[in-house]
Amino acid sequence: MFPARVLADAPLALVILALSGCSSPWGCTDTTAERGEAGVRVQVVDTSGQPLGVTARVVDWRLEPHPQVPSEGDRVHFHYRFDGADKISGPGVDACAVDKKRVVLRCQTVYSSDAWPERDGALTGDDWLTVDHPEQVAGVLLIPNDQSYDRRTCEQDIKDGGGTHPPEPVFMGDQL
Repeated sequence: MFPARVLADAPLALVILALSGCSSPWGCTDTTAERGEAGVRVQVVDTSGQPLGVTARVVDWRLEPHPQVPSEGDRVHFHYRFDGADKISGPGVDACAVDKKRVVLRCQTVYSSDAWPERDGALTGDDWLTVDHPEQVAGVLLIPNDQSYDRRTCEQDIKDGGGTHPPEPVFMGDQL
């Protein structure tokens, strides 16, 4: 008798889910944020495109051998600065070496949590990018989308995953 009652109520439960707009009991959906405009100085934005109140900028860059592996030739050595970020939970942005047409030669994420505090409250750091042809580097640009938090996808966790994720990674050859 009990199984018959459960079977009788099952269509009602499905109708309620359908009317509520849920395609599954958890209604999980993944979306990807749009990539912001890259620049030497950017306002960092969350996955909704809203400013976080943090500015990131490339202070300077130069080609030089890395001191630990000078025999490997020149690399891109750059300094960056975050204003308005905190050391513990601050954002991360992609830093990309580009050619004169803004074609990506190499990118990696730099985080404010890896930077050092300055007296004025800013966080500064430096990093290295290895590129195949250092002579083609015309600059280092930052992509304003915060990369520090990427929630699980629906595929990874249908109940608690989903939502808006940072933009797709930038690859060599992409134009910014």
